[in-house]
Amino acid sequence: MSTNNAVDIEAEAADMCCASCGIAEVDEIKLTKCDSCDLVRYCSDKCQLDHRMQHKVMCKERAAELRDEILFRQPESTHY
Repeated sequence: MSTNNAVDIEAEAADMCCASCGIAEVDEIKLTKCDSCDLVRYCSDKCQLDHRMQHKVMCKERAAELRDEILFRQPESTHY
């Protein structure tokens, strides 16, 4: 197994678990993505609040990257 494949599998597994408590997404438990960065998922508002201090820096960096991607995808005529 290549290193990239192992990283992809690990990232996919993390997408299916709450970033705070680690509970897996199953039929009765739906995880919601962080609205700002889409990098992590949470099973509840409480877990999102509990994990906020750990996630804050990474979230702000990724949110800035996403805003830049959106900006640079716009046609040049929309830049002022």
